Amino acid sequence: MSERPNADDILHRAGFDAETSVLTRRQAEVLALRERDVAQAVIADRLGTSRANVSSIEASARENVSKAHETVAFAEALRAPVRIEVEPNTDLYDVPSRVYDACDEAGVKVNHAAPELMKRISDEAGDAVEGREVRRSLLIGVTHDGDVTVRQPIPEEF
Repeated sequence: MSERPNADDILHRAGFDAETSVLTRRQAEVLALRERDVAQAVIADRLGTSRANVSSIEASARENVSKAHETVAFAEALRAPVRIEVEPNTDLYDVPSRVYDACDEAGVKVNHAAPELMKRISDEAGDAVEGREVRRSLLIGVTHDGDVTVRQPIPEEF
């Protein structure tokens, strides 16, 4: 029988600091244990709370992590020297050449070959790309390090 994961040890090894994290310590504990396939009921017993409360803590933690990822993506997009808007109805196969041309002008090297770049854009765009068609506007950024960011602009309200 394997030893049960200890949340304190996991958080310590991962360098968790509640003072600098978007997660509370309790949220981090729950995520650390859930990521190691510990059942919510077992976590509830360990923490002296209900399974429903653990479920709520986990949901809040995952939402906070998602918001943190979005914030980082936004910050990266802001500082990207290369920014390209891809309009709806664009063929995804046409996008890499636009990215490479803009990067050449800015003196930035992209870290992806064309097939990898198209896959990255398609994966990060979600349902904004269907097959080869860009269905909704995308903002593609390339950082000084050549990393690619893909965002969907917020529609302007009139």
